[in-house]
Amino acid sequence: MLMQGFDNGVLPLLGYAMLALAVVAFVLALLAREDAYRAADKQTKTFWLVILGVTVLVDFFLGMLFLQIAGLVASIVFFVDVRPALKQVSGGGNRRRGGSSSDGPYGPYNGGR
Repeated sequence: MLMQGFDNGVLPLLGYAMLALAVVAFVLALLAREDAYRAADKQTKTFWLVILGVTVLVDFFLGMLFLQIAGLVASIVFFVDVRPALKQVSGGGNRRRGGSSSDGPYGPYNGGR
């Protein structure tokens, strides 16, 4: 009886969330420059596009839990390791929005003055 509740409510929502995460990771990997991957000393852009593309296909068509979890791990690795390195190499962060290097999360840092 407990599994019926998971099958009808929670598991499909988790599947949709994993699919959305994989699609967003794939699009972000697609939009990054090829040379940024080399400069950040990460795998190639093609590698990440293949891994994340397979993840999207598995999440959308197959729905096999083991493969979905493997794809979830790949998506999380992309978000927490690869994407921040790509942003750093590409000059992302506060500098694009007009901030300075001394800006903190709540405004400029004035050294305690």
